[in-house]
Amino acid sequence: MTQKTLDWLAAHEADMHALLEALVNTDSNSHDREGVNRVKDQIEAFLTEKGLTTSTTTLGPGGDALHARLAAGTGNRPVLMMGHMDTVFPTGEVAKRPFKVEDGIASGPGCADMKAGLVMNAFVMAAFAATGESPVPLHALFTPDEEIGSPASAPVIEAAAADARAVFNSEPGRISGNVVNGRRGGAFYKVTITGRAAHAGQNPKDGRSAIDEFARKTLAWHALPEQDSWDINVNVGLVSGGQSVNTIAPYAECQIDLRYATKEEYEKAEAAIKEIAMTCREDGVSATFERLGAFLPMLQTEGSAALTEAYLSAAHDLGQTTQAEFTRSCADSGIASYTGTPTLCATGPRGGKGHSPEEFLDIGTMVPRAQAMALTILRMG
Repeated sequence: MTQKTLDWLAAHEADMHALLEALVNTDSNSHDREGVNRVKDQIEAFLTEKGLTTSTTTLGPGGDALHARLAAGTGNRPVLMMGHMDTVFPTGEVAKRPFKVEDGIASGPGCADMKAGLVMNAFVMAAFAATGESPVPLHALFTPDEEIGSPASAPVIEAAAADARAVFNSEPGRISGNVVNGRRGGAFYKVTITGRAAHAGQNPKDGRSAIDEFARKTLAWHALPEQDSWDINVNVGLVSGGQSVNTIAPYAECQIDLRYATKEEYEKAEAAIKEIAMTCREDGVSATFERLGAFLPMLQTEGSAALTEAYLSAAHDLGQTTQAEFTRSCADSGIASYTGTPTLCATGPRGGKGHSPEEFLDIGTMVPRAQAMALTILRMG
């Protein structure tokens, strides 16, 4: 076992923590283009300083994608490391609860999901740039919109993954420390309902309440998982509507999250969600239906099984007790796996309770997880 690259990573633990603090203390909600691009700029500055070649792809309102490349080894197809720069937290969240570390546990918006993974990928790239030990070319991709379904990033991810020999998606390691070798798929939808305004006290019967229609639809959507023997979840997670408290609501809007296990379930569930959306009880009420983004399931293939085994072997040789597991959430690894390229997810540092104020990161796992990935790559020669 070579020690040069692994030792480099161990020697730069404090630098990892410093970059993590800077990224966590940068608001980067999926809809905050300036914030996401500030994260990109910080990562790019680090990579450039370490001698990596970088480039940017402009993707629109959500922010830009950052590519990093290291020419190495004799192989033509690179190993790809992926991660998303956006978080679910609103701009201003950092001011309320900035990055901190207590008793080896880090907290702050996006500390685990997935800014620690971004830092880890950047340092693995930097380690190989410093030691020259990589037996294969290395690419890293940092994207801006995973938390809303990667609507702009999906083609970029697909192209990068299709060109690669293997993909590591550095979402947070499970609370158990496990990596992920399979995921469900997911999709996001927006439904807009238009009714008719009327005075709530004087002539309410002249109105058509969009909120009333929305309430009935919500009950029907949430009942879908119970109506068949399928593995889906449906959640109305965002709602808005109405004109004033004393007006029959002429407008309502919601966003829906769907999770599913197979492509067949996806098609069936989407059709059911759309039918509920477009079927309105009263004349004078109408609706529109829009898919905002979608994740394919992460597939368990022979290639991904071999990649998983190679990673677990490296981790175990480093004294880590990591195993692989299936998880019911979705991620960009689904996009990568559908290209046929062997893909492994949740290779980032261990963390949990993402999307909540209780999100945490076991900061002591940053170096070990980076070393496990690096050793897996070293053995690809």
